[in-house]
Amino acid sequence: MRTMRCADSGLLVELDGLREVQALYGALTRAAPEGVLDVVPAARTLLLHLEAGADIAEVERAVRETRPADSQPDDGGLLRVPVVYDGEDLAEVAKLTGLTEREVVEAHTDFPWTVAFGGFAPGFGYLTGGSPKLAVPRRTESRTCVPAGAVGLAGEFSGIYPRESPGGWQLIGRTDVEIWRLDRDPPALLRPGVRVRFEEAG
Repeated sequence: MRTMRCADSGLLVELDGLREVQALYGALTRAAPEGVLDVVPAARTLLLHLEAGADIAEVERAVRETRPADSQPDDGGLLRVPVVYDGEDLAEVAKLTGLTEREVVEAHTDFPWTVAFGGFAPGFGYLTGGSPKLAVPRRTESRTCVPAGAVGLAGEFSGIYPRESPGGWQLIGRTDVEIWRLDRDPPALLRPGVRVRFEEAG
């Protein structure tokens, strides 16, 4: 574990990997040290947003003494996401995984996923915990325009594009669920700890 102060109101914690991030995030979310307003996970870091005047040294000591949890908190609820599995890369994903296209769909829907962290664009959640059979590389060439609602795979993650944007994930389907909307509180449906169950749309 490595810690770095961020201005006068933040503490960045670097860890070995996502598993360690999720374990420490789970513990700090259940019992945050005094002065911590928010904990923001990423792939290998946690950013602690502190109250003005918080004792950063004391927060750092508390974080180092925190025993990681067995899992990420799952009190974010369950989001069911209907998907039409007709993505442009579905055949390529089947080829990369050695599965049939039907088996790719079944693997994507059979396992529950959990939002590990957000990034890339507002509302984009990196989902983990799905079938290990679906681990595939990003596309060798990114698309200049991926439509909102596109469902993709990259590495160990699955994700849903919250708005039209460039992107290099392998696209396997699409959903009409609005993942990001500014007039909603909170705007993002995919927040750390939210569990996601993909369902094939009829």
